[in-house]
Amino acid sequence: MRTLLQVACSGRIVKNALRIALVVGSILNLINQGSAIVAGSGISWIHVALNYFVPYCVASYSAAKNEVTPRGSQQ
Repeated sequence: MRTLLQVACSGRIVKNALRIALVVGSILNLINQGSAIVAGSGISWIHVALNYFVPYCVASYSAAKNEVTPRGSQQ
C-alpha cells in the first residue's frame, strides 16, 4: 500500500490542490490584507505565502487520506 505522502505527491492530487490553494489563498489574502493592498502599504509576505500554503496542505492531505482509507472505513 502506498504511503499518504506518496499519494499526496501524485500528479492528480497536486494539480487539484494547487487549484484550490490558488482560489482559497487569493480570497484569504484579500480578506487578511485587502486594506494594505488597496492603500499601497507594505504587506506581510510570510502571510501571503501561508495563505496559499495552508489550503494546499489541507486539500492535498484530505485527498490523499481519502485515497488511502479503505472504502466503508470510518477513520
